Amino acid sequence: MDFVTFPSMSRGDLRAMRIAIDGAFRDFTRAYGETLEQLFQPIQVLLIFIENLLIDSPWILVLAAIGGLVWGLSRSWKIVGGTVVALLLIGFFGMWEDTMRTIAMVTVCTLIAVVIGIPIGILMARSERTNASVTPILDMMQTMPSFVYLIPVVMIFGLGKVPGVIAVVIYAVPPVIRLTNLGIRQVPADVLEAAEAFGSNPRQKLQDVQLPLALPTIMAGVNQTIMMSLAMVVVASMIGVRGLGQPVLQAINNQYFTLGVMNGLAIVAIAIIFDRATQAYGKRLQRHLEAQHG
Repeated sequence: MDFVTFPSMSRGDLRAMRIAIDGAFRDFTRAYGETLEQLFQPIQVLLIFIENLLIDSPWILVLAAIGGLVWGLSRSWKIVGGTVVALLLIGFFGMWEDTMRTIAMVTVCTLIAVVIGIPIGILMARSERTNASVTPILDMMQTMPSFVYLIPVVMIFGLGKVPGVIAVVIYAVPPVIRLTNLGIRQVPADVLEAAEAFGSNPRQKLQDVQLPLALPTIMAGVNQTIMMSLAMVVVASMIGVRGLGQPVLQAINNQYFTLGVMNGLAIVAIAIIFDRATQAYGKRLQRHLEAQHG
């Protein structure tokens, strides 16, 4: 039986194309690598500042501050109690410093993702053309294997904190963009018509009506961004990002079962704390808005 050969580039042509693309990217990194490093220097400064603040401060003050933040978000003593117990166990088993580094990393990445993601989500909600252009990019970002993000950032920045932050942000930013877009689109049309009837301009409608009503959905996006940032911590440890991911990577390389499980459980504990606190805050916002408009 004869089979039709699938048309494809020859191996030589394909190899030549890859070499040309790789060469062009290397030339780009040599020409602009230093400029890009200086551009992202403030991120490194912020991350180091938060890390040092969490690590150098007395553990009891850090514990109290995190407990207070969780209480401010959740208004739940049960969640605060769980947070305190989890952090005490983390400290007891000698993972306090790595945990603080991980919390600093996730905090900075989440802040950057929110600053980038919410404006893009707003633009997508206000423009169908932007929505149609950005959605395929988000689909690609969410389906691309996480290891692939490490290749270009390492080629530009080398190993360290900044490439780790950039890789984590690229991986974690899609949920906050999508859910900001969704939340604004779900604002009832009659509410917008009422705002227009009272003479609101587009900026006032966005600021006073759409964003407040979309806030619970946006918070769900922030929650998912935090979870994806934590999931990327282990991968980012491959390029020198210190924290709970490095002991997990070490445990994989050396087959240390206990080390891997303990640090993995610490990551799970941090994920649960962030998840419960942000979810509780989102529910509180939802009840508040329902009370206002109900």
